[in-house]
Amino acid sequence: MLYGPMLHPELLGALGRAGHGGKILIADGNYPSVSGTNPTAEKIYLNLAPGLLTVSQVLDVVKQTIPIEQVAIMVPASDAKGVERPDSIPAHDEYRETMAGTPFVEIQRFDFYDVAKSSDVSVVIQSADQRLYSNVLLTVGVRTAGE
Repeated sequence: MLYGPMLHPELLGALGRAGHGGKILIADGNYPSVSGTNPTAEKIYLNLAPGLLTVSQVLDVVKQTIPIEQVAIMVPASDAKGVERPDSIPAHDEYRETMAGTPFVEIQRFDFYDVAKSSDVSVVIQSADQRLYSNVLLTVGVRTAGE
């Protein structure tokens, strides 16, 4: 039996194989996880039903499992209009609060897709989060002595 907060065997293995500098995408339920990611990345599907599980719920467990040195968030494209350009993105405020002290980078939507297709993205976790722009791309940090 495991003691940590994460029990999902495939996800534990994938995170363990990611390594320092590797990237982990926690995608919302709208994200094109097949065409919008590195084709060799391990894909873990946690999208049971709309809203179950959310990116925030997955992030809460992942951050207790691996060191995270940077968080990249998807923001609207510069030419986005209407529903694709919300006045605020509450998910981002949540992430900044829960990951206080961790550097954040904002990446515009279509650039984010390009980054998510890169070879250093080794794990894709598909959530069922229905919030727009709730995707996060985590950079794996290093474990320091005593951790």
